[in-house]
Amino acid sequence: MRIIAKRRLREFWQQHADAQVALEEWHLIASKAVWDVPADITNTFAHSRYLGNDRFYFKVKGNRYRLIVKVVFLTKTVYIRFVGTHAEYDKIVDASKI
Repeated sequence: MRIIAKRRLREFWQQHADAQVALEEWHLIASKAVWDVPADITNTFAHSRYLGNDRFYFKVKGNRYRLIVKVVFLTKTVYIRFVGTHAEYDKIVDASKI
């Protein structure tokens, strides 16, 4: 999968250094994956969930952080829409619209 944009992950782990290894691992696995349908994502990351509107969230570092992405299966592209703390995630009203 093509990930747009790793820069957002990098900017986040510069502020939250303990998330770096987990986010780099997520990026490595996701970039090597081939996801054709939502089930492919949950097969790759058991703790991922579909939010609607092509958005998925991933628990990062034991659920301390959350990552939301938009997946366009046709073009094999993953857009990073949000990376933040669990508390910041809880403030999102409708994650399917991020």
